[in-house]
Amino acid sequence: MPLKYKIVPVTPFEQNCSVLWCDETQRAAVVDPGGDIPRILAVVEKNGLVLEKILVTHGHIDHAGAVAELADRFSLPIEGPQREDQFWIDGMPQQSRMYGFPEVRAFTPGRWLEQGDKVGFGHVEMDVLYCPGHTPGHVVFFNSPARLAIVGDVLFQGSIGRTDFPRGDFDTLIASIRDRLWPLGDDVAFIPGHGPMSTFGAERRSNPYCCD
Repeated sequence: MPLKYKIVPVTPFEQNCSVLWCDETQRAAVVDPGGDIPRILAVVEKNGLVLEKILVTHGHIDHAGAVAELADRFSLPIEGPQREDQFWIDGMPQQSRMYGFPEVRAFTPGRWLEQGDKVGFGHVEMDVLYCPGHTPGHVVFFNSPARLAIVGDVLFQGSIGRTDFPRGDFDTLIASIRDRLWPLGDDVAFIPGHGPMSTFGAERRSNPYCCD
């Protein structure tokens, strides 16, 4: 199976940045580089990877704060999130002051993503699922052969993403989980934006917010 990954906790929020790569080509993508670029690059260098692109699930600073700097440093294309998160990305400098982060820059993705799109690096292809609720433009990345999803702040082990931010909506988030994620299969493991990995099956059975 060509998809490999390493979870890299970054920022004071210990957000799960993911370095994904194709084991056949060593071409890699970074998902949600919120900060702490040296930690991310240490994984890239240790595994002999070539960065190909940046993927973004949503526009909150702990997930996207280092996107502009990393993209500029390595001339990387940025893909995601869905365009309804533009206001979050435009407000990145304000977010950095609000949460005590180093000053960060806004950016414009080279490609906004929609439900049904695909993203790729090396020989790896991932499906894009549009999963609003936590933010209005949140997307999830899913690789079927590896049975792996990167879900950002949609779903956590035992919890779900907050919906009290601007343009968040609880009912929309629950619909995203039930209509977009559950159909992928109980065996799918997922990397959440924070905390430990879990499976969709485990969360369907026991997550108090969205279990069946």
